[in-house]
Amino acid sequence: MIALLLLLLILLLIGGGIWAWPLLAAALGLSSVTDKAGALRHIGQLMRTYDISPAEVETAHRAALGAGNLPGKRSRGEIARTLFTYLGAIFIVAGVGTYLGSFWDAMGSIMRVLVTLGTGYVLLMVLLAALHRDRYPGLILPLTLASAVITTCGWYVFLDELLPQSDDWRGATLFVCGVMAIQQCVLLAKYGRTVLAFTTLLYLYGFMQVGLDKLGIDIAYIAIVLGASLFLIATALEKTAHRILAEPALLIGLCWLNSGLFDRIAVATASHWAALLVGVSVMLAAYGLSGRYPRLTALGYFVGSVMAYAGLFDLVEGTPVELVYLAVTAAALYGCVALESRALLLTTVIAMLGFIGYFSAEHFADSLGWPVTLMLMGCAFLGVGALALRVKRRI
Repeated sequence: MIALLLLLLILLLIGGGIWAWPLLAAALGLSSVTDKAGALRHIGQLMRTYDISPAEVETAHRAALGAGNLPGKRSRGEIARTLFTYLGAIFIVAGVGTYLGSFWDAMGSIMRVLVTLGTGYVLLMVLLAALHRDRYPGLILPLTLASAVITTCGWYVFLDELLPQSDDWRGATLFVCGVMAIQQCVLLAKYGRTVLAFTTLLYLYGFMQVGLDKLGIDIAYIAIVLGASLFLIATALEKTAHRILAEPALLIGLCWLNSGLFDRIAVATASHWAALLVGVSVMLAAYGLSGRYPRLTALGYFVGSVMAYAGLFDLVEGTPVELVYLAVTAAALYGCVALESRALLLTTVIAMLGFIGYFSAEHFADSLGWPVTLMLMGCAFLGVGALALRVKRRI
């Protein structure tokens, strides 16, 4: 314990050496100007010190007015207040965590519920005060997430203490997600914050996932239904103030939906058919998102093409129509150029080179003419490409 206190004292001394002068300067700067006359004297002193003309002050003032509500550089006082706010929150969370870890076994059931669920709802009341006053926007996000996490844990502790012999985790999760979803929906309807929309969707989909699983529905069908619904909700979010959630929701919805499709197709046919069809589905979805979400488009083309090429190779390997693979990759090169997708170009080139290497090893292992033929074909394609580029420039 003494060693821990000494370590904390050393850290505070080091931190004091780093932060003391900026914090002191901020405090003195705030206290030196208390009224309009003092502010004008301070401005005059700065103008004389740095040889600033009144015209330059007027220009700077007009530029500040023209900037409107653009965020500017924060003052040292604001930085100090933010720093102390974060430090206070960290020490409070650390204190609660240390207390729970040290005395959890010695607590009674009521005390455990009060420490967890009570702390969560105390944070919720602080969040409501911050939302109502709308004076501390930087605290909304951490307070919302902290209150949601701690309140969720508190409800689980409450159920565990109330029904200690029950092993029905689905029922417990259904209750907790339902209660939290209603709570977050009410807050979202009242304040309309994006973080509240995020937590509402999180608890709603947790409730639906566990509820459908408790009804005995196959996990693949649950993934298809919930993934498709999340995809639709994400497209609707694009037209709201919460559009920042649309991109991650689209990604999760597509992954969820296609994982269920892959499982059902693999069960009905085979895994290579599932990889081929789901890969094409992912690429089509990426094409539909092109222009709006370039990161999702690139990721969709990359993942979808990898799955499609892998599935197609498993289908044609060792069959009389192996060269169909080469034809497909050659046709895909045109798609890469038309779509201007580097991700698709990368996977297509790797797939084509990999197939040529496989085909050469299988059928022309000891033939000298085959490598020469490949090089001549490569030179011919380069010539055709250069000629096409020249014709395009003339057109």
